Amino acid sequence: MRSASIRALLVAVANPTGPCLLRRSWAGGLVVLAVVLAATPVAGAGADDRVGRGRELYVEGCVSCHGIGGRGVSAADAARGAGGVRGEGPSLLGVGAASAHFYLSTGAMPLRDPDEQPDRRDPAYDEAEIDALVAYVASLPRGGPPIPEVRPERGDLAQGFAAYTEFCAGCHQSAVRGGVVVGGTAPPLDRSTATQIGEAIRIGPYLMPRFGEDRIDAATVDSIARYVLYARDPPDEGGFGLGHVGPIPEGLVAWLAAGVVLVAVCRVIGKRAG
Repeated sequence: MRSASIRALLVAVANPTGPCLLRRSWAGGLVVLAVVLAATPVAGAGADDRVGRGRELYVEGCVSCHGIGGRGVSAADAARGAGGVRGEGPSLLGVGAASAHFYLSTGAMPLRDPDEQPDRRDPAYDEAEIDALVAYVASLPRGGPPIPEVRPERGDLAQGFAAYTEFCAGCHQSAVRGGVVVGGTAPPLDRSTATQIGEAIRIGPYLMPRFGEDRIDAATVDSIARYVLYARDPPDEGGFGLGHVGPIPEGLVAWLAAGVVLVAVCRVIGKRAG
């Protein structure tokens, strides 16, 4: 459309009809306008392209569960759609870019079965496709939370440990290896990126509660992300990490070692007594 407008302007400039003085004054202005139009990129063209591509991907792989236009699908009108997956999916209106990016980048969506827990797996889409789907979901009515900017290098490790202990360790375990909760499991965080950590805090995926700025501010999110990234591969200066899965295996190893020592002592005492 822009190229057609520019051609029309140039044709108007070249047209010899009309008063000479008027034509010359208009010519200068039209040439300047044509140059400006040619040099200025179309605002939002890239975003529109991503939204369009995201809409195509949504229709191919998401609409059977989340409905046309992200309005959701109820049990009453559930039908088998893309991939033969039955419906019954929630509405995506108001979930925003943060939720879409979290579920897609962690591979939690799309689900093979609507009744399964959305766990981390290899993403079904590449990075460009995820960006397109996120742009489409973010364009739906009611908007939603944007993707947070998380900078763990700005966080404080000690404050991150304290905040993680208060808000996260009860489910995800102090060593970020996950745990069991009522109605599901809390996933390990050993593969989570800083952005995904911030997104999870803001959107509250699956059984996790969501935390707004009034509970956990951006600086605390940075600190939590720093602690999680640290805790998934700590230096273990005190000894063997034993998989960093908590006190239960550590206790088992301690009792096993103590049992071996106790048996050895008993054998030595028995030989001396004999």
